[in-house]
Amino acid sequence: MPEVQRAPWTFLEAPARHLFFTGKGGVGKTSIASASAIHLADAGKRVLLVSTDPASNLDEVLGLELSLHPRAVPGVDRLDAMNIDPDVAALEYRERVLGPYREALPDSALRAMEEQLSGACTTEIAAFDEFAVLLGDEERTRAYDHVVFDTAPTGHTLRLLQLPAAWSTFIEGNTSGVSCLGPSSGLKAQYGRYAATVAALADGGRTTLVLVARPERAALREAARTALELRELGILNQHLSVNGVIPPDDRHGVADAIAEALARQAREAIADMPSALAGLPRSQVALRPFDVIGREAFRALATGATYGGDHDEETAPAGDEIPSLDALIDDLEIGGRGLIMTMGKGGVGKTTIAARIAGELARRGHDVLLTTTDPAAHVAEAVGTAYGNLEVGRIDPLAESDAYRKKVLESEGAKLDEEGRALLEEDLRSPCTDEVAVFHAFSRTIAQARRRFVVMDTAPTGHTLLLLDTTGSYHREMVRKLRGGSLTTPLMRLQDPDFTKILIVTLPETTPISEASALQDDLQRAGITPYAWIVNRSLAATGTTHPVLARRAVLERAQIERIGRALAARVAALPLLVPDHALPVDVVDSGDTAREGAHP
Repeated sequence: MPEVQRAPWTFLEAPARHLFFTGKGGVGKTSIASASAIHLADAGKRVLLVSTDPASNLDEVLGLELSLHPRAVPGVDRLDAMNIDPDVAALEYRERVLGPYREALPDSALRAMEEQLSGACTTEIAAFDEFAVLLGDEERTRAYDHVVFDTAPTGHTLRLLQLPAAWSTFIEGNTSGVSCLGPSSGLKAQYGRYAATVAALADGGRTTLVLVARPERAALREAARTALELRELGILNQHLSVNGVIPPDDRHGVADAIAEALARQAREAIADMPSALAGLPRSQVALRPFDVIGREAFRALATGATYGGDHDEETAPAGDEIPSLDALIDDLEIGGRGLIMTMGKGGVGKTTIAARIAGELARRGHDVLLTTTDPAAHVAEAVGTAYGNLEVGRIDPLAESDAYRKKVLESEGAKLDEEGRALLEEDLRSPCTDEVAVFHAFSRTIAQARRRFVVMDTAPTGHTLLLLDTTGSYHREMVRKLRGGSLTTPLMRLQDPDFTKILIVTLPETTPISEASALQDDLQRAGITPYAWIVNRSLAATGTTHPVLARRAVLERAQIERIGRALAARVAALPLLVPDHALPVDVVDSGDTAREGAHP
């Protein structure tokens, strides 16, 4: 067993039984959660590490294949890990619901129930069901001293935490006995488990919720919004972990403008953080010069030990020039209209890049709509410059659901008697209605691209794939109903390379690139071929000499070359930008909610 160091972060000094890591995508939740789990196991505790992220990369960083059932992590005594895969959870959930009826109902009735249970909302509740067992039913996890949760990006996690109240309200008012999740009696039987889950989260004696954020103004604002929403859910036991703080340069007489600017940005962002965060207990995690993958890398992250050439002073080789984002926009502009979608894991900069593309197309005189399907995105903040021909909007799930319910009640309710209208209202209270409403808004937005540019910033990968799954289901249903008749479905528009340009956004690191590759595989299985990859926030072209940043730049260059060689037909890169390389720094590209500075 490795020698155990003192607790690296204050939330591990007297750790709660449940450690729950959340935050915006790309802030390092998986790294800090995994390092924490390994540290506790090395200290002699029995630990279960769980991912609830639909786009989880826990398998890759630990180097073993995970499933819904715990597996021992090689090389770390007393540590087990598991991954709540929503699709697998949904399959098992459907079988639990349908199993008792297989011998009692005719095939036609079973097929109807299977169709009811095929929606994205079933996938969502099935994943929550697995999560609830681990957090709310301590008998199931009594073999462990600690359960560490690595969660999905903030918007998805908040939706998960709100599900008990949403479904409880629906079940209480459901008189028909059925729902899109199957017989409501089965849901009612889980009341106690869901209530225990919420109680465990809100109990500071049992759970610490760690908010992970980067040391950047936009990232800390996002974390503050999350902190407030969690408080509204009754979850007050919060801790702030600021990840990626640049260590000082200890080379006497050597200055690096980029490192100094980023360090100043971090100091100012932390000093001026929103009040919702300022009062929380806090830990800081230093930026390290290596990809945090593998058990020893996690141990090094937690202990501060040297790992993989921490102090090598290298500069990134020049190599071939990487195409810029502006060159890619030249190609996108040629058609004069169409749908441009940025996709990828949370935190890679989809919103920033969508705003850059929309703003440049508008500057060139095109009619442009910039919109988002991400509940946590703030596209209006990312645009920066106002253009008369640039419209900024969003697909708001709550607003769309309210509008959809009202429309259905007005069009269909008028034809029904009092009892029929009551049943319709009950059906529309189902959270499954949200899925349908968002899909309709998505379809209307896509249609606008026939006459203008529509630049759509999407939600993190898992959420987007659920939306595309709904799009595919609609396509198959329409094809079945029309039986060969003429139609153009939203999926067909997404599959049309002349109409839709999918841009996969990633960071120049091993894990984000592997996740982007998996997303590309999923899209291609749906008949959608990405147009280009965009590598965001690259240090490789900056010429930095800071020991940590320069080492990371060397790794980045190899990753960008790998993308162009094996993964993408087109590649563009956007460097990490520090305006004028001058101090003080006002704006730096900080992911999905920040606006970028000008090119050097």
